[in-house]
Amino acid sequence: MDSIILRSAVIYIFIFIILRLGGKRTVGEMTTFDLVLLLIISEATQQALLDDDRSITGGMMAITTLVFIDIVVSLFTNRYKSLDNILNGVPLIIVKDGKPLMERIEKSRLQLDDILEAGRKFQGVESLDQIRYAVLEKDGTISIIPKERTTTE
Repeated sequence: MDSIILRSAVIYIFIFIILRLGGKRTVGEMTTFDLVLLLIISEATQQALLDDDRSITGGMMAITTLVFIDIVVSLFTNRYKSLDNILNGVPLIIVKDGKPLMERIEKSRLQLDDILEAGRKFQGVESLDQIRYAVLEKDGTISIIPKERTTTE
C-alpha cells in the first residue's frame, strides 16, 4: 500500500508538470486530439498508479492520495500568491488597443482566429480594432475588453 501512495504522489507531480509545460491552451481550449491524448494519459496513469494491485482498496488509496495532494496544493496556492503564480501562471495581455502582441500569442500557441472567436462569442466584436484588451487568463480562456463604442447620431 505504501508504494501506491508514493506512486500516486510521483504521478500527480509528473502529470501536473507535463500539463503545465503544455501551456494554458492545453487545458482551456481542448481539441479532439487533446481529448484523445487526455484519455490515453488517464489509462496509462491508472496502470502506473496501481501496478499489479487491482484491489478496490488500492484504487481507493490512489484516489485519496491524489485528492489529498490537490487539496494541499490549493491551500498553499491560496496562502502564497507567488506559489500560485508559479504553479498556475498569471493572466497575459495578448492584444492591446487593437494591436496583437504576436510574440506572446505565438508563445501561448494561439492564433488570431482564437482571439477573434472569443471576441465574437463574448463581446460581439468583429475585428481586432474593436478590442481594447484581450487577456489569456490563468485557466486558458480568453477575456475580451472591447473599446468604447462611439455613437454617432
